[in-house]
Amino acid sequence: MMKFEGVYTALVTPFRNGEVDYEALKKLVELQIAGNVSGIVPVGTTGESPTLSPEEHLKVIETVVQVSAGRCQVIAGTGANSTQEAVYLTAEAREIGADASLQVTPYYNKPTQEGLYRHFSTVADKVGLPIVLYNVPGRSGVPIAETTVARLAKNPVIRAVKEAAGSVDRVSTILDLCDITVLSGDDSLTLPMISVGAKGIISVTSNIVPGEMSAMVKAALAGDFATALQYHRKYYPFFRDQFIETNPIPIKAAMAMVGLMAEEYRLPLCELSPEHREKLAATMKRCGIL
Repeated sequence: MMKFEGVYTALVTPFRNGEVDYEALKKLVELQIAGNVSGIVPVGTTGESPTLSPEEHLKVIETVVQVSAGRCQVIAGTGANSTQEAVYLTAEAREIGADASLQVTPYYNKPTQEGLYRHFSTVADKVGLPIVLYNVPGRSGVPIAETTVARLAKNPVIRAVKEAAGSVDRVSTILDLCDITVLSGDDSLTLPMISVGAKGIISVTSNIVPGEMSAMVKAALAGDFATALQYHRKYYPFFRDQFIETNPIPIKAAMAMVGLMAEEYRLPLCELSPEHREKLAATMKRCGIL
């Protein structure tokens, strides 16, 4: 049984001159592995999956799988608001060699809880690749109810849930209802979620400080919350300010500031505003990142 525990980086997708910058992507994967992350999550929300073509989507996953070469887990973002598309992308990711898939709640079409149950169950049953559910109602418009998570947890293919609804209480409710691994979806809530039973974080911050995030989570999982809290307090201003505009705009700006990649987005996302850029740079200096 695959174990999900530790830091999983929701990897950005670097662009240059309108195209995916695969050479920069390879370097980012190596940076993550050097930072001792448990895994990498390509082409999720942070990877700007909505604006990648199907061919690019799969090539990014393939590149991450090839470069990581078994040195960490790869949880491929292959969710969609079409069940048929989610099945296709997940099956392709399995063929490429991904270890698991991240399945976002179908967005915009606002399915019922029964529809969500059938959607995730269909992807699990037709493909068989281990699934991490992704609850993010702020983007999808619909939450995965705790009782629906419990129903889905009975499927042996569905192993974990990424909780990005901003609620620590949901972690306790889910773990009271079923046996499933919970991963935080918010960097700032990593410690409180671990304190009530979560096993790690699918992190945006670890794009730029993977080693520090890994150390924080390792300490927390070992019960050393005093050490973990030191990391949390040091990086909390950055946790906060990486969402001063829509993710992944601030994190890509931050990574460009330290020379990890070009700062480039695809519309409808665009560059960070000047006032927010100034604030983000000041926060990075305060946290010792810049």
